Parts: sequence; C-alpha cells; structure tokens
Amino acid sequence: MEKRILLADDDIDFGAALKKYLELNKFEVIWAKDGTEALELFKMHTYDICIIDVMMPLMDGFQLSRKISKINNETPFLFVTARKTKEDRIKGLSLGADDYITKPFEVEELILRINNIIKRTTQQKTIRLDTENESLISIANFQLDVVNLTLTLAETTSKITEKEAQLIYFLFKNKNTLIPREEILAKVWGHSNFFSGRSMDVFISRIRKHLKADPSISIKSYRGAGLEFRIDNNYN
Repeated sequence: MEKRILLADDDIDFGAALKKYLELNKFEVIWAKDGTEALELFKMHTYDICIIDVMMPLMDGFQLSRKISKINNETPFLFVTARKTKEDRIKGLSLGADDYITKPFEVEELILRINNIIKRTTQQKTIRLDTENESLISIANFQLDVVNLTLTLAETTSKITEKEAQLIYFLFKNKNTLIPREEILAKVWGHSNFFSGRSMDVFISRIRKHLKADPSISIKSYRGAGLEFRIDNNYN
C-alpha cells in the first residue's frame, strides 16, 4: 500500500518535480500550492507524513504546522526551506517537526529521511508509555492528565502536547536518579540523533516553564551525562 504524503509548497517548478520524483518512489502525493489549501486537504484525508515549505502565501509553514498538529498531532511532518537561519531551525524544532531540510538538497536524501520517519512512526506511532492504568498522575503539587493532555496546579490548568506529557511522565517515573540522554531519546523519541537531541532540549525547556510554579520540582542537566528530575519532598 502506497504511503500518502501531503506536500505543501508554492514553488510550481520545485513542487511538480518533487511530486513526480516521490510518485516514482511509490508514494501517493497530494500537493497544495499554499498553506490554506494544505490545511483544507489535511482535514479531508489522512497522511503518513507532511512535507511543508516554510515560506508560503496565505499561511506560512510554521502556522500550518501548528494548525495540523491541533487536528492530529500524530502525523509526522518535516520542513523544507531555503531559509537557513538558526532561529528558523529552532522554531521548527519547537513546533515538533521530525526534520528540517534546507534547499537545495539531494532528493535521494529526502526519500531516506521520509522513509526513516514513517518507519519510526509506524513502529511506535507516538511512543506509548505504560499509562493504561494511570490516566491521572500526581507529580508533587501538579496533576498530569495523560488522556486529556492537561497539567493542573491548584485552579490553573494548562493544555500540553502529547510529547510533553510523555516526557514529563517518563522523567517522573525515573525521578531523583540520573537519566542518560540516550535513554530519554530512546524511550520518548524512539531514536537518537542530532535532530532528536536538539528537539529534546527544546522540550525540556518547555516543560521547565510548565513546572516552574512548583518550587519542589527541578530538572537538572549534567553536561555529557544526562538529566535528573528531582522532587524535594521536604520543600516548605
């Protein structure tokens, strides 16, 4: 069965050539010429992966990725762009992209990256942590709801992403011990490479912000070693 790709790119020559090449490699490709069209097509079909250009009319790639993640945050996506700034790469990572490729690139390399992402997603979908018997988890003064993806402290409830919930849950289950980075990447991301390592750093920063309202919780980084999710039960 052919894997279905949503290609969102307003460059007619590039998009047509990439669509043809992907189809020659046994992918079904649905091509949108702008972000708004891509969003409507995403609502109409299911996809194995989305390839999103950052610079598009009507709705740019970053805006599009936010909207499709709200509809289905299990669909992997990668950015292709001519923009090479560090800020754009970090922004792409923070939005949960599975990869970020700058133009020009070898199409054969893109095919390999697509296949690797789809393989990981198919094998693990999103990494399912052992939460079947725990939907509401107490973490110090917080309540983590792994079903509804919320984090509650007193009367304040924040919506979090599935990846954030998985990461918080995994760190909590291994609290007060040094956890190697490779183990976190293997359990929560399903793989360990430069891109996933940078992605993890972004998500660690995000959950620190979520949890900073409870001073009994801290996440300590040990360079070259790993992380420690510490809960101080004696904190007053």
